[in-house]
Amino acid sequence: MGIDPNFARTREKVDEENGVDVWGPVEPPEQLGIHGTHVAVDYDICIADGACLESCPVDVFTWVETPDHPASEKKVEPTHEAQCIDCMLCVDICPVDAIDVDGSRK
Repeated sequence: MGIDPNFARTREKVDEENGVDVWGPVEPPEQLGIHGTHVAVDYDICIADGACLESCPVDVFTWVETPDHPASEKKVEPTHEAQCIDCMLCVDICPVDAIDVDGSRK
């Protein structure tokens, strides 16, 4: 099951990290929520294979450490989501559908 495309309506904004909105629930280290708004990454299902980071033409993503998370101990953060050009490559390439770009929401 991939990221909930309606997360901004079904979840509450609970924090901000590195200038990126965090949508709950959050209960570290197991539950880390969704990070980002325009470009959103569900940290709870992200496996950190790096495909989105490597393929993004405008360098939206950076690595952040997520110690002891069961899926992976690092995640891709949409640190520069304002630079997103809505190409949807990250959405298409993510093997676990952990990413949503506002333009792809229905």
